[in-house]
Amino acid sequence: MTWVDSHCHLQLDGRDPSELLDRAPMIDWVVAPGVDAHSSKASLALAERLGGRVLAAAGLHPHNADRWPAERREIEALAPKAAAVGEIGLDFYRDLSPRDEQEAAFRDQIDMALDLGKPIVVHCRDAFSRTYEILAEKEAGPRTVLHSWSGGTRWTRRFLELGAVFSFSGMLAFDTGETIRLGAALVPPDRAMVETDTPYLAPPPHRGERNEPAWTALVGEALAAVWGLSAEETAAATSANAARVFRS
Repeated sequence: MTWVDSHCHLQLDGRDPSELLDRAPMIDWVVAPGVDAHSSKASLALAERLGGRVLAAAGLHPHNADRWPAERREIEALAPKAAAVGEIGLDFYRDLSPRDEQEAAFRDQIDMALDLGKPIVVHCRDAFSRTYEILAEKEAGPRTVLHSWSGGTRWTRRFLELGAVFSFSGMLAFDTGETIRLGAALVPPDRAMVETDTPYLAPPPHRGERNEPAWTALVGEALAAVWGLSAEETAAATSANAARVFRS
């Protein structure tokens, strides 16, 4: 039984990526999204060094959206070499960049991904309505991976209608994750993936520690419990979905 970690910031962790992967023999491969031009370039270098075990994604995170005019050209040059465009999206919780600049960077990067025929890895925090509206307007739903999905039943239903794929992180297994579990129960097995978001959001019993790819299985087991499936069935389904999205 092997898993795919669909969102793993190996290039931002600070620990040796090879050592983290060596500790995770049950992880077939990971996707390493960028959050700006520098980390996107590092992701591509890591993918080249570690072969098929790491796929790169290139993009500008909403926290850094005010840097889009300065970094746009470099990210546009990196994106054709990546498996996906991301991590992009909207974050109206921390609001580290002005919302209009977040939306402008999000729209431009969606257009870039659609032009390239690549999936997008979307960060959405306290911005469900605007994220939905923009994805619907761009008709980008079938190309969308909703990273570390935290929505409940209402928004899960709406994004399902758009055709999005949902990637679940350790939050699914938190004591406070009941809303997420209710949403996850609505997601069919052919529309879900699992992730660690390394080095963040470590699942129980490691909550509060630095996350790592080996703990993808803990997220997968939590999702299996929500679905009433075996871990083996869940690993097979989520890994097949990751391959369809990122390797097709």
